[in-house]
Amino acid sequence: MFNKDSVKGTLLVALVVCLVCAVLVSGAAVGLKKRQVENVELDIKRNVLLAGGLIDAEEKNRKVIEEKFSSVETRVVDLKTGEFTDAVDAATFNGRAAAKDPALSEKLSSDADLAKIIRQEKYSQVYLVKGESGLEKVILPVRGYGLWGTLFGFLAVESDGQTIAGLGFYEHKETPGLGGEVDNPNWKNLWVGKKVYDEDGEVGIDVVKGSADPKGSKFAYQVDGLSGATLTSVGVENLVRFWLGDNGFGPFLKKLQAGEV
Repeated sequence: MFNKDSVKGTLLVALVVCLVCAVLVSGAAVGLKKRQVENVELDIKRNVLLAGGLIDAEEKNRKVIEEKFSSVETRVVDLKTGEFTDAVDAATFNGRAAAKDPALSEKLSSDADLAKIIRQEKYSQVYLVKGESGLEKVILPVRGYGLWGTLFGFLAVESDGQTIAGLGFYEHKETPGLGGEVDNPNWKNLWVGKKVYDEDGEVGIDVVKGSADPKGSKFAYQVDGLSGATLTSVGVENLVRFWLGDNGFGPFLKKLQAGEV
């Protein structure tokens, strides 16, 4: 006869409760997985649109985001050649995951690794914003090390391949009130209209200590540094310069400038 008050009975009841809870948790995880994936995809779309200035920061309505994103075409670029490729599926490719896969990435030398990302994917998604007159902007995924960790974001460039249209980070570990000011709309607005390449065709972006001089000859390439967050400012400058350079989207943007995209 089963005695629930015995040691064996207590252990059996505990085991049954654990099994039931495990089944319920597993079932919930499986049942919610589709919604979780959808939410991740929606968040990516929202941040792409934010970087491109296509929605306001307060906009979180799924229907509005999906509608706005319908004007965006997702393609994959071979970072070495700067050309579009079908080597991977643009709809499912994950650059962050690919960077950890030796078959889809390569380790950067210390000299080349300006953004301190260690490994770089061979391919990357790019987001093409199109209007009635054709291509208007390209939005590029970027990342690089700040003070406490890697910043992940999107950088938007006008169709001329030379003018920055926006920059935003959706994930970082920077200190609130200091490096965390990368999220400050006023600071992000300073990037809009800045030029990517100087007269020699080199990346000219410079996050200066203090404030950029509007009368200076390099003002078109300069952005004010973050007060009290020198290392974060340097990290942002380095990651932008890396991804706009020859090891990043430089070959692609040069083709864009030449009208080959």
